[in-house]
Amino acid sequence: MAQRIDKELEEFRQVMEVPSSFEEGFNWTSLLGAIFVALLMVPGAIYMGLLAGVENIGSASQWVTVILFIEVAKRAQKTLKRAEIFVLFFMAAAALGMPFSGLIWNQFFACSDAAIAAGIAEHLPRWFAPPAGSESYALRTFMHKDWLPVIGMVIFGMFFGQLSNMVLGYGLFRLASDIERLPFPMAPIGAQGVMALAEDSDEKGAEEGEGRWRWRVFSIGGALGLVFGTLYLLLPTLTGALTGNPIQLFPIPFSDFTPQTGEYLPAVATGLSWDFGNIIFGMVLPFFAMVGSFVGLIATVVLNPLLHAVGVLRNWVPGDSTIGTLYKNNIDFFFSFNIGLALAIALAGFYQVIRSFQGRRKTAGGEPVRLAPAGRGDIRPFIVVVVYFLVTITYILVSGWMVDWHRGIMIVLLFLGFVYTPVISYVTARLEGMVGQVVEVPYIREAALILSGYRGVAVWFLPIPMANYGQMAIFYKQCELTGTRFPSIWKTQVILFPIILLSSIFFMNFIWSLNEVPSAVYPYAEMMWKLNAENACIMFSSTLGEYSIFEEAFNVLYIAIGAVFGVALFGAMNTLGAPIMLTYGVVRGLGGVMPHWVIPQFIGALIGRYYFQKRLGLRWRQYIPVVSAGFACGMGLITTVGVGITFLSKASIPLPF
Repeated sequence: MAQRIDKELEEFRQVMEVPSSFEEGFNWTSLLGAIFVALLMVPGAIYMGLLAGVENIGSASQWVTVILFIEVAKRAQKTLKRAEIFVLFFMAAAALGMPFSGLIWNQFFACSDAAIAAGIAEHLPRWFAPPAGSESYALRTFMHKDWLPVIGMVIFGMFFGQLSNMVLGYGLFRLASDIERLPFPMAPIGAQGVMALAEDSDEKGAEEGEGRWRWRVFSIGGALGLVFGTLYLLLPTLTGALTGNPIQLFPIPFSDFTPQTGEYLPAVATGLSWDFGNIIFGMVLPFFAMVGSFVGLIATVVLNPLLHAVGVLRNWVPGDSTIGTLYKNNIDFFFSFNIGLALAIALAGFYQVIRSFQGRRKTAGGEPVRLAPAGRGDIRPFIVVVVYFLVTITYILVSGWMVDWHRGIMIVLLFLGFVYTPVISYVTARLEGMVGQVVEVPYIREAALILSGYRGVAVWFLPIPMANYGQMAIFYKQCELTGTRFPSIWKTQVILFPIILLSSIFFMNFIWSLNEVPSAVYPYAEMMWKLNAENACIMFSSTLGEYSIFEEAFNVLYIAIGAVFGVALFGAMNTLGAPIMLTYGVVRGLGGVMPHWVIPQFIGALIGRYYFQKRLGLRWRQYIPVVSAGFACGMGLITTVGVGITFLSKASIPLPF
């Protein structure tokens, strides 16, 4: 029987087509773009991530960079091609990768109450963070000899991680796109914004009647981002910098209603995020994915009080905040239940891939293999294989040396590097190509390390040869949709490597020197990092060789319940002919998810579906990704202003007279 065609995914597939020609996108303009991002955007992204946890700040910085360079090019009587714009866009994102961003988290975790109470802090390896007595903590600086092993490990991981990600991701794209001919329905979402800017840059094309709807729509989104960003981010940034007391019109990161609603909804985390970006995000993603998330959330609201009543969620007490409620629920039930749900997702992903193979065989082998388009800049397959082998062996040797060639760990490294990684990467590439979803086998790394017999926590911070390169396939598809030659991307990575390293370590050090992290100056980090540290200790404590938080949270029965429930859900949805994204959304909404983001996203989905899409039809699917890109750009512009003023105020030197 042929596979059922999902109508919603078909809408995404029809948005863009692969162009007939490809252009070189790398030039000196790209290099200037990288330097611009490294000097101006990186500090802003770091600062706002700590202040508000704004996950799209990197995206915002990308749009700011690209628009600035388009305007400069216009003044110079030049036009940026869409390939050049895509490379600038990619370069801005890569420059914001911030490999040393983890150092601020490392210093916090090493001295955190959670790590000390769990007995983890004293066992942390030198390549994760210096010991608690290091003077670097008092000086608040990474420019200290005690941080050299940590910095060296970051550089090692960045180099081999980027090399493998680029080359192996390309190989999987060739398999999924050229050989399997999969449509990659979600790829146009990322490419549409670039096309909008290319359309604006090419004024001649607009004069010839091609229309400039993308730029008009992008401008609307930009105006929304500027207005909301001023109220949500600029005001607390400036008041915090000038007075030390941030004024927030909208609570950051969210309003917490849990202490008040606990009387009526035991063990349920309640609250609301005021970030308008969540509403736009809900419009961008498939409607049924958002509906599923909301259904899953409602199920959690109903389920948690029942679990509390029967003694499963036993640690929750009235008055607990959102953070406390989520952590306690995680320990009592959802840690194990989520493992089971994730197993069900993985099984569903494998099932879809197997079924697609069967469908191809029943249709006389499926579509013919597509030859690589001329001018795209492809490389020979054997290079992909050689790079994969060399990178994996290097990871194994370095990790083995760090743990004195522990036999159990060496077996784990070989399994993860040469068995799990290629299998999961290929399955993910095909699933991305079919329905725009990623598949992961949950806690496979954690289970393997626990079963290895190793005692201590150093094993959790090894450069393990485990990755899911299938997610890069969609990036190469976007590159193809914009007509960009692949070598442009590879050249860009080579140039970016030293720039990213220098800017990241410099600004991380500068921001840590300004204030303690976390502290009241950074409300998001102050609220969320404590929860993140407590959750991290659950897993890290599992290899200490004594009773741990992990043993309390790990429950085989709850894992089985989650897996059976997930499989039954996928089976029922498939039998009823429900949209694919609805099923994934329900699973996402279950498992102790925070309603603070799900509710505004669902509201956005309803507005998009029942107002804008009714009025605009299929064009809405073309418009909303561009609106989202414009909104991110507006937020980025206003953020840049706020962070610039903050840094100026902090860097001022008082005169002695």
